[in-house]
Amino acid sequence: MDRMNERASAVSESATTPTSGSATAPGLAAPESFEAFFQTEHARLLRALFLVTGNEQEAEELMQDAFLAVWERWDRVREMERPTGYLYRTAMNAFRSRARRAVRAAKRLVGRAEEDEFARVDERDAAARALGTLTPRQRAALVLTELLGYASEEAGEILGVKAVTIRVLASQGRTAMKENLERSDG
Repeated sequence: MDRMNERASAVSESATTPTSGSATAPGLAAPESFEAFFQTEHARLLRALFLVTGNEQEAEELMQDAFLAVWERWDRVREMERPTGYLYRTAMNAFRSRARRAVRAAKRLVGRAEEDEFARVDERDAAARALGTLTPRQRAALVLTELLGYASEEAGEILGVKAVTIRVLASQGRTAMKENLERSDG
């Protein structure tokens, strides 16, 4: 906690030094040049983002991203009544987007952690063994239609047979695999 307070005071001290071009009051009409706007607002925005994030590097990244977005639209932003408000809203939207992405990534990782990798390997091995017991034509029909997602007509063209033959071979293959898997489980 002390380190965070030290960082906050370091950021505050660097931000309280007067800068040239700070003649406009915060939130009021922006200066004509982006450079003057940046000089006026960057320290305050950095402090605010540090308080929100608690991390100096993340605050700096968010500040840079927000200023980049404002700079890309400067011709429109400078005409706004409160360009500083637009800058802060842009920075906070970026912060919220990062937070949402982090939550989604954490949920994906938690979901993966609950999966039993050994069970998945066992299932894949059992499926491979069951496929090995099929005739080559049944195996080809199943792989083309079930694994690769071809329609029976397309699979028939690939194998040089009619679509109905592919459907029959795939059905026979599924039945044989089911019986084989039931025998190995029992």
